[in-house]
Amino acid sequence: MSTFAVLPPWLILDPLLREWLSEDIGRGDRTTQSLLAHNPPIGQAKWVAKAPGVIAGLPVAARVFQTLDEQVKFVSCAAEGELCQSGQVIAQMSGALDALLMGERVALNLAMRLSGIASLTRQYVERIEDLPTQLVDTRKTTPGLRVLEKYATQLGGAINHRMGLDDAVMIKDNHIAVAGGISKAIAQIRQRIPYPLTIEVETESLEQVSEAMQHGADIIMLDNMSLERMHQAVETIRQHNSKIKIEASGNVSLETICSVAETGVDYISSSAPITQAKWLDLSMKIEC
Repeated sequence: MSTFAVLPPWLILDPLLREWLSEDIGRGDRTTQSLLAHNPPIGQAKWVAKAPGVIAGLPVAARVFQTLDEQVKFVSCAAEGELCQSGQVIAQMSGALDALLMGERVALNLAMRLSGIASLTRQYVERIEDLPTQLVDTRKTTPGLRVLEKYATQLGGAINHRMGLDDAVMIKDNHIAVAGGISKAIAQIRQRIPYPLTIEVETESLEQVSEAMQHGADIIMLDNMSLERMHQAVETIRQHNSKIKIEASGNVSLETICSVAETGVDYISSSAPITQAKWLDLSMKIEC
């Protein structure tokens, strides 16, 4: 199982981290700054997993603390994408106590959220690991957190779908309605998009599948189809053009994902690993 994941560059993340710290700290941390008004002492802390799960976001957590004080040392005791057990120490840090205390909540929130996503994604991927189908994520992400949430799904073993509307063309049901049909939508869009972009068409029936094939769709999504209808669609597409990629989507769960993969689709897209993920419980303990 691949856990290769690319963290976005700090050029992208640093403004977000500063914004999130500013939201939490506001005009000042009244508690910490009142306790440590002068020459904040140096202290140590550790992070402990309070439940088993896949760890994600430790480099981001380190950056949170170092945004407050670049002298903070953050040592990961677990690798990104590693399955950890309850009670396991996953990170140790040392530095000025005011930075550790002020950064605690933002850093933990991010790591807990991302680890929860990576953990649930891993469960989905494990259900289909013996099949050639790949799990992909969707654009159903938390505003402001998309780049990190999609990073977490990669750590869980999934691959990213388009990051945004500019990555690829996906003609969905509402686009088809606006254009007056799949053929018209493809024709208009094909004339106006840059050469490298692919065109994916969302289909809900075998008739729409046929129309998408005939007009040169690069990827055909089978949306909310029954397993029997999916089998028929896959067979039809393979016979027409084996180069067309096939994606299944809609109502995918841990109980159904294996059956969907067995229809022979190339990809299964699901928002569930992000939208239904429970935060992984992590805690920070200061050691003065």
